Amino acid sequence: MALTLFGFSSSNYYNKAKLALLVSGADFTETVVYPGDTSRDASPLKKVPYLQTEQGALCESQVIVDYLAQTYPQAGIYPADAFEAAKVKELCTFLDVHMELVARRLHPEALWGGKQSDAMKEATKKDLVKGIRGFKSLAKFSPYVAGDTLTAADFAAWAHLPLIRMVCKRIWNEDLLEAEGIDLRAYTALFAQHPAFTKVAADAKADGAAFAAYVKKMSAPPAPAGA
Repeated sequence: MALTLFGFSSSNYYNKAKLALLVSGADFTETVVYPGDTSRDASPLKKVPYLQTEQGALCESQVIVDYLAQTYPQAGIYPADAFEAAKVKELCTFLDVHMELVARRLHPEALWGGKQSDAMKEATKKDLVKGIRGFKSLAKFSPYVAGDTLTAADFAAWAHLPLIRMVCKRIWNEDLLEAEGIDLRAYTALFAQHPAFTKVAADAKADGAAFAAYVKKMSAPPAPAGA
């Protein structure tokens, strides 16, 4: 089955979906698309990633992961047991909704040189600490997030946690993950030799210059209208 993943390698959500494709052993290609250039038919909110399949397009990274888990069950992206599979999805929800999207409120200042209000920072920190603590109470890290086996929760954790940590360090000069007992360095070291994770990391690094150029272009003032 030929699949095409649309997005860009500097996106953590794109990388979450890409890890699922690589680990599942799917036959896929990649097409670089930035948010402003996305197909509204494929991604109604004009976000990335989205996946083109023979049956049509799918958007939202978790939807893509779940589709791949069902299409390639032999990859073991989720445990066979229904309850254990639900626990993995529970971890994914905490990582996506209660941690990454909360920290994302401060991306304008942490990543793009903007400025957020002190009230916004205070509220975000409170919500983020709450999310991290909830996630930590569910996560096992033995050694993978959901236990002794690599699962979809690791795609989200590997993609999101370093970015969340970066935001924390830049905004508050604190590592809120470490403060709650999450050893990110030890966790990411698990994947230092894993071919899927090393490829995604290398591709993200290679995409840095192109993504920076895109951001610069989007933030530049419009050119004067012609006569």
